[in-house]
Amino acid sequence: MGTLHSKGASAAADEDVAEEVAAVMSALSTRSRVQILGRLVDGPSTVGALVAALGMEQPAVSHQLRVLRQLGLVVGERRGRNVLYSLHDPHIGELLREAVSHAEHRRLGLRSHPGEIETAA
Repeated sequence: MGTLHSKGASAAADEDVAEEVAAVMSALSTRSRVQILGRLVDGPSTVGALVAALGMEQPAVSHQLRVLRQLGLVVGERRGRNVLYSLHDPHIGELLREAVSHAEHRRLGLRSHPGEIETAA
């Protein structure tokens, strides 16, 4: 199993961990998956509830949930005729909150660190 090596504010991962992190970040590269994960942060949901909340088509939601399951980010539990989807663990919610916070900071042109160089918008 890979290890994470911290060096002050930066962190470098070995190949196995880097591959896993890249797969997780890849899941966040699609708007619909981010929206689905955002809804699941609030609690478990069925496909039908996600369809209604997000205004997406059922096949699209089902496809994205399948991808998220394969990446180990969500789990599904059968409840009668429905499957109730939830986040695999609290880390997924934390990761999503950090990504949203970062995006908001960038959108507002804010800097987190005094030494950070601003880029032109």
